[in-house]
Amino acid sequence: MNVINVIDNDGIRIDKYLLDKLDISRNKIQKLINDNNILVNGKSVKTSYIVRVDDLIECDFLYKEKIDILPEDIPLDIVYEDDDLLVVNKPSGMVVHPAVGNYSHTLVNALMYHCNNLSQVNGVIRPGIIHRIDADTSGLLLVAKNDMAHVDLAKQISEKSVKREYIALVDGVIKEDTATIDAPIGRDVKNRKKMCVTADNSKDAITNIKVIERYKNSTLITCSLLTGRTHQIRVHMNYIGHSVINDPVYGSKKLVDSLFGQMLHARKIGFVHPRTHEYMEFTCEPPEKFLDILEMYKDK
Repeated sequence: MNVINVIDNDGIRIDKYLLDKLDISRNKIQKLINDNNILVNGKSVKTSYIVRVDDLIECDFLYKEKIDILPEDIPLDIVYEDDDLLVVNKPSGMVVHPAVGNYSHTLVNALMYHCNNLSQVNGVIRPGIIHRIDADTSGLLLVAKNDMAHVDLAKQISEKSVKREYIALVDGVIKEDTATIDAPIGRDVKNRKKMCVTADNSKDAITNIKVIERYKNSTLITCSLLTGRTHQIRVHMNYIGHSVINDPVYGSKKLVDSLFGQMLHARKIGFVHPRTHEYMEFTCEPPEKFLDILEMYKDK
């Protein structure tokens, strides 16, 4: 049984809400709802049900597909840890949590080996996971060890009070020193694995960018998120004509290094500690491979 406590993104249909939470198709979600294998607050609902904060969603989809998510002794770069939370520097190439058909070698598997306890707000597939960064994006990620910390930190993210800053190398020279990209993001109807800027079935998305340094054919920037949509920075930079370099999905088909991810790194995160109420901020510089590619582009 997968149990999800709704703490954010309320006000949308349950099938759409669960699409992002369960990593299974919308058709399968709708079938589970119609077969009464998804309950809200202990009761059957229709696919048109609108989720609300504090709803408890029970998803009995493991009855057909047994899922064993096991601890794995995978090295972790832990920037900070206490009894309530961790700040982890995730390497490029590591998937954050298990999904259908891929239940091993993820950050969650590594966290389960390292920690005796992780929050259960997001169910058995995503213990401890408050927010995500793409598999091929490196950088800082918040992890909750208990439900109290999870709910508090998720609320901070929902209220846009968590500071999240990325560093990125993008194609072309950006003329403005600072800019705000305010463009809604939704699923690309032509390719369901991609996101795009669209007015249809989308959510508000805001990214602030600031130029660090300009090169001949590229620009090093920081990106600060006011929202946290899937692939947000990558989609927004593609939208304004400055795709993240080495991005195989939204950038040029010609990759600098096919074994390394996009030139995007979550380098700073700031939040209020859920227990002590102290503001905490952590910074982590990009990995060596990122810096090597950056040096190449300084001369291009």
